[in-house]
Amino acid sequence: MKPQRLDHGIGCVGAGFIMRDCHLVAYQNAGFRVVGIASRPEGRARAEEVAKLRSIPRVYDDVEQLLEDPEVEILDIAVPPHVQADVIRRVTSAPRRPRGILAQKPLGMNYDEARENVERCDRAGMTLAVNQNMRYDRSVRALASLLQRGDLGEPVLATIEMRALPHWMPWQRDYGWLTLRVMSIHHLDCFRFWFGDPARIYCSVRTDPRTPFAHTDGICLYILEYESGLRCSAWDDVFTGPVREGAAGDSYIKWRVEGTDGLAWGTIGWPSYPARVPSTLHYSTKRQPNRWIEPRWPEVWFPDAFEGTMAQLLVAVENGTEPAISGRDNLKTMALVDAAYRSAAEHRAVEVTL
Repeated sequence: MKPQRLDHGIGCVGAGFIMRDCHLVAYQNAGFRVVGIASRPEGRARAEEVAKLRSIPRVYDDVEQLLEDPEVEILDIAVPPHVQADVIRRVTSAPRRPRGILAQKPLGMNYDEARENVERCDRAGMTLAVNQNMRYDRSVRALASLLQRGDLGEPVLATIEMRALPHWMPWQRDYGWLTLRVMSIHHLDCFRFWFGDPARIYCSVRTDPRTPFAHTDGICLYILEYESGLRCSAWDDVFTGPVREGAAGDSYIKWRVEGTDGLAWGTIGWPSYPARVPSTLHYSTKRQPNRWIEPRWPEVWFPDAFEGTMAQLLVAVENGTEPAISGRDNLKTMALVDAAYRSAAEHRAVEVTL
């Protein structure tokens, strides 16, 4: 779904990689209008560089200055998790507030902080969406369509296998955690998008041998149990062997869903970024027996999916409706992530509760 207007004024907070090379590139491609960008006062030089690169007309020292701009209707926040709560607090208490916020995932350092962010926006009467951008990868959305149409029948087993090397950020060094809240959160949210909320999760983790700073969750394996009998499982392998130390590499993300009436599998092209490698879909259904159907598209996850996350917020603001990736819905993803940490620490399956 596309917004009726493309000229909503978007103000951006943050000038790092994800804003510079994903958000802003996608917005330019979509024809969205970015009117200003803010960073920390000591980060103004970077914000000015990004503004020049992406043709943003105005640069501000902080979020308060940005919000004074009467053209800012929507705020796009892309800052580290430990900073985001303070930014949302400042925005929701400002004299002039935007109509909507697109916040980064994870929405907080934990579920409780995420809930506080949602409640602040509710009290301020602001629409909050969370940038769960993997939902807007074309392969992920195409599978959702197959499931909704019933082409696969009742889901029986779903898997995601990731063998890829994320680019860890310097701000993660002090967290003590690594993969579940930064990378696995995409896969957990996609399982929710495809199948709804599981009853419980079992998660096992170990450290990543290559990552030099302290963390508990490097390589993560987990199983989601649904009351229907459906089981979902993922291997999030951020080591993938000594590929940076001389061994040959084999990086990929694959998913597979088996149902009573069909089978689908696909790939996510993100591990090849910055090369543009579209994700793929292959499916077979009893409705069209004895054949594989393989639709294709030119779009890629990074940066094209970021058009979808902003578009659904703009549509929600225009229509006065709940965003597809609302802050309230995202609390269920955050609860699932926190349950994964609790499961790993206690070495048992745990129920997912809000």
